[in-house]
Amino acid sequence: GKIDQEKFKFLEYYKIKFEGTWYTQLYEKLILQTKTEFGFLGAYNNDRGLVPFERFFVGGDGLGAFSLDGRDIIRMRGYDNSALTNSADGDTVYNKFSMELRYPISLEQAASIYVLSFAEAAGSYDRFRSYNPFDVQRSAGVGLRIFMPAFGLLGVDFGYGFDSVPNAVSNDPSGWNVHFIIGQQF
Repeated sequence: GKIDQEKFKFLEYYKIKFEGTWYTQLYEKLILQTKTEFGFLGAYNNDRGLVPFERFFVGGDGLGAFSLDGRDIIRMRGYDNSALTNSADGDTVYNKFSMELRYPISLEQAASIYVLSFAEAAGSYDRFRSYNPFDVQRSAGVGLRIFMPAFGLLGVDFGYGFDSVPNAVSNDPSGWNVHFIIGQQF
């Protein structure tokens, strides 16, 4: 159909994002990272509705996620890219909870290497009325990180998605997924 150009003449919206990260030393070099995230996209004028830009896309590693519409890629290991997003245009509310145990194998200046295990839960919602912080998809897995000053952070994660993907044909769990990390962290 035809797009109502007058509706998008002046884009009026607000975007709220919250992220909290806590690090706890459990035993000598064993570190627990707990993290929570929340995002909400709202409109100042409900008659105009929400803008089709600046949406949240949840799932995957976010590699190759180039866009011109200001989308936020919310990484969720154990699922394909944007698999947990309910609509093709993105969602307006999301939340994510994660725990990660890290243990360094080598902390040399030339290369720092550490192993990790993680558990995550995230949900994506098309509007605030359908938001339920406990209606989430879960995953867990293991990974390896290497930091070299010449190349930055490199890594690989093996994540298992315990739940099915929203709006999928089958109710099977997402299963095992491999995610590569280049210069970014979860």
